[in-house]
Amino acid sequence: MEYFTIGAPAQTSFTEKRSEFIGYLCPVTTNDEAVDFIQSVKADHRKAKHHVYAYILRDSNITRYSDDGEPQGTAGVPVLEVLQKRGLTDLCCVVVRYFGGILLGGGGLVRAYSHSASLTCDAAQIQHMCGSIPLTLQMDYTLYGKVTNVLPKYGVLELSSDFGTDVMLELQVREEVISDLKAELTELSAGRIVMEEGAAGFADFASVL
Repeated sequence: MEYFTIGAPAQTSFTEKRSEFIGYLCPVTTNDEAVDFIQSVKADHRKAKHHVYAYILRDSNITRYSDDGEPQGTAGVPVLEVLQKRGLTDLCCVVVRYFGGILLGGGGLVRAYSHSASLTCDAAQIQHMCGSIPLTLQMDYTLYGKVTNVLPKYGVLELSSDFGTDVMLELQVREEVISDLKAELTELSAGRIVMEEGAAGFADFASVL
């Protein structure tokens, strides 16, 4: 199981025919968090004419959007489609528009709101979240080099290492490869590596995948 989201809030802005579009992205996991974020952006931009938003949540597969006064289908849907095409979830995008006095037309609005959402996604830190299991390895020093040669093949995350009497490595390993990894480590060490699994969860593997 895997999904893509963002690791931290992001913000961008651009101007189209004197209208300023300010894009905001924020990681959220519940409907209440999304609504609170939308309200906070509105509070920061009370003089703006439009506060268009879209958000997608994994929990209950919730999808919401609003044109906030723009012609139907020209604002919220384009923002939502950008998020969907990038396969992102557990996030909320708000695009604030300060009207510059020049009408953009339906096609112009769609392009402007899509561009704002795309810019903000480009500026965000994308996380590749995968179902994973913490794995602790304990071994003697003669095995350390062999193990470090094997680990990159499985795209693991090394969380910490301790070089005491033995070598201790704390890893995050994707669920779909942990059995194969443990089997290979057992074979190369003739069973001399002590392995301990933790509770399954999710971790960001964007740096290794």
